[in-house]
Amino acid sequence: MEVKLIKKIVAGATAVAVTMSLGLASSSGALAATCENPDSLTFAMIPTEESVAELQLYKPVTDRMAKLTGKKIEFFMPTSYASVVEGMLSKFVDVAVLGPYSYVIANSKDKDVEVFATYAKKPGYLQEEGPGYKGVLVSKKGSGLKTIEDLKGRLVGLTDPGSTSGNLVPRVVFSQVIGMDIDKYFKKSVYTGSHELSTVAVHQGKVDAAFVASHRFDNVVAKGEVKLEDFNIIWSSPAIPQDPFVYRSPLCDDIKAKIRETFLGLKEDPNAKAFLKNVKSNTFVAMSSSDYDVIRDLKKAKDARKKKKSN
Repeated sequence: MEVKLIKKIVAGATAVAVTMSLGLASSSGALAATCENPDSLTFAMIPTEESVAELQLYKPVTDRMAKLTGKKIEFFMPTSYASVVEGMLSKFVDVAVLGPYSYVIANSKDKDVEVFATYAKKPGYLQEEGPGYKGVLVSKKGSGLKTIEDLKGRLVGLTDPGSTSGNLVPRVVFSQVIGMDIDKYFKKSVYTGSHELSTVAVHQGKVDAAFVASHRFDNVVAKGEVKLEDFNIIWSSPAIPQDPFVYRSPLCDDIKAKIRETFLGLKEDPNAKAFLKNVKSNTFVAMSSSDYDVIRDLKKAKDARKKKKSN
């Protein structure tokens, strides 16, 4: 009887050992399968007036990414900031260029949206050198609107609900300057859809003033559509970190490393000169989530103001 019992115990222990062994193998397989290794990568960027033209200028970049990662690169043409965010959250988009505010929104909803780089800008008309930019409030010269006080009760242009300098900064930082919500200070605010369109709207008298990003304003001047001297620069915000380049963190580490290399090593690629020239940059710099904490603070302040306003 004792022999039978011992045999049972040994058999049970062997079964447990086999089960544990299989479990460990299964667990190792599961760990190996946790990273994603798709056949193709989908790339998207927040829309601008020149999205189609920018897509052509991005070709050396997407070609470089395809070569380094060994993946086919597909492009998703978005209709708004929100559509790029939704693309990331739904796992349809793998690599993207977001606005700082839209990145913070996306990252708050899904930590798998991970920032890895941005570009360091050359100095321009309003743009200062480095990986930051400013939100500026502009009006048209000759309009008689030269000060913040002149704009009270006027029509102001914003960019997009997901824009940092074209919506978040005006609603939080500028509201602190005027001591009230911008919706109370201005007669009306309208979303134009892009910084470029906001700049042109001011120039054409469709809005009395607009909040635009310094580097986006520079783009319109550089194209010759407007002149710097046609505008009054009424207000500038503190520095804001540049547009974050992001990917989905579940991608396999070697793929993410090659994506980072695509951008961080871009200055060494002679085929990318036209692209870097277009974005007014000499190089890309590495960025991390904490670099955008200033935007998170602004978002918290905006959400708190909105909650207080609704109560």
